[in-house]
Amino acid sequence: MVTVADLGILRSITVCNGSLVVTITPTYSGCPALTEIARDLHGRLTEAGLGPVAVQTTLSPAWTSDWITAEGRSKLAAAGVAPPGPARSGLAGNGPVPLTMSPGPGGRPGGAGTAGLPAVRCPLCGSADTELTAAFSGTACKALRRCRSCSEPFEQFKAL
Repeated sequence: MVTVADLGILRSITVCNGSLVVTITPTYSGCPALTEIARDLHGRLTEAGLGPVAVQTTLSPAWTSDWITAEGRSKLAAAGVAPPGPARSGLAGNGPVPLTMSPGPGGRPGGAGTAGLPAVRCPLCGSADTELTAAFSGTACKALRRCRSCSEPFEQFKAL
């Protein structure tokens, strides 16, 4: 659905001593998909005849959701995953951020107004009346939400 370039994970492609060197940055330093992403990149580039190929990982600067391209955001939404809004000023790549939860509409956590963050729109119906159901989804870079308007669950790619 999205490419590593769409997600901003692909940092650079260079040629060094006759080898193609691909540098990637995970969305989280402990991303469980990173090994598979590196293996897939290596295999596909080698199959395309672009070898020898070396895939390396860099953690600095840390990935930020601001690196997701406009096309990547559109692809996420089309697949039913709420794309992240812009990372809040001063947060991306600058270390731990304290998180406080305040009640959303109706006193329920996770809706509009949570910690002063903008509402997350449902990628299915567009409603801003959504609630957080789990801080983490299948990966740490996504959360689980539910739309109060259409009652459908969906994943949200977190803004970092």
